This record gives sequence, structure tokens and C-alpha cells, in this order.
Amino acid sequence: MGSLFEELEAREAAARVRVEELEAELAELSGKLELARESLERLRIARETVAEVLAEMTPEGSAVAVGVGQPTAGERVASAYAGAERQVIGVLTVPNWQPGMAPEVLPPVYRDIVADAPGPVRAKQIVPRVGLPAETGKIEGTRSKLKRLVERGRLDEDTPGMFTPARRRRAVSPNSR
Repeated sequence: MGSLFEELEAREAAARVRVEELEAELAELSGKLELARESLERLRIARETVAEVLAEMTPEGSAVAVGVGQPTAGERVASAYAGAERQVIGVLTVPNWQPGMAPEVLPPVYRDIVADAPGPVRAKQIVPRVGLPAETGKIEGTRSKLKRLVERGRLDEDTPGMFTPARRRRAVSPNSR
């Protein structure tokens, strides 16, 4: 009979170890869940704060009611902002080139860059033309803008680092991704 009791004790010890492992895993997951809940709450507060700021900035106020009809757990809901006209603050939007699209749709700094890129030019040649100091940071920022203009079909980059006006054979530049 001694061997049966020894076997049961071994199984009990193994089960105890497994329970302790699962409890440690549960504690870790509980901590992760709490961090995720805190992150969710911060995002909710940020969204509501932005909605309030935007409502104060528009003359007619916001047409979006925040917090009305909160969804239940697991329910997918379309954004309350879907289809709403948005006022973009601090973000420059560079649309893809389409036939008939004038340069006036570009933000001012991009318009200046396009106007000052008459032939093959490098970013360091454009920087002084648009009134920026010829510093590394300004050159790199301008280079990223030039690359964005290539992606959107406004410029071509036939040779790496050399930007020319787009030939516009198609609605999108051949250099775009």
C-alpha cells in the first residue's frame, strides 16, 4: 500500500505546483488587464477632451454628442465622428495628384516646394529657396516632404535624391508605392 500513497502524494504535489503556476499567471494577466483598462480610459478621456475643444473652436458648436448611448461590452459601434466634417489641426494633408488638380490644394509649404523644383534638384537646393536655413534637420525635413510629393504623384525621383516635376503619364506617379 505504500506505493499507492506515494503515487497520490506525487500527483498532489504536481497538482499543487500547477495551481501555483496558474495563480501566478492569473495575477500577471490581472495586472495586464488593469493596464489595458487604464489605457482605454485615458483614450476615452482624450477623445472627449478633443471633441470639447473642437466644439468650442467651431462657431456652430459640435454636432456630435459624446458619451450618449455608450456601447455594451463586445458591441461594435460606428464612430460618432463618422461622416462629420473635421477641422484638422497640426496635420498637413497632401492629396494624391489627379488630372486637373491645381497646386492650390497643397498646403503652402508643399506649394512652395513644388514651385521651386523646376528641374532636377536636391533637397539641399530647395531649402534656401523656400526660406529655410541650410541645416541638416531642415534639409531632411524637406527631403521627406519631397518624397511625400513623389508618393502622391506630384514629383518624380528618377535618380535617388534628384526630384523633378512629375511627367503625369498616369494619375499616380510611377515612383509611388
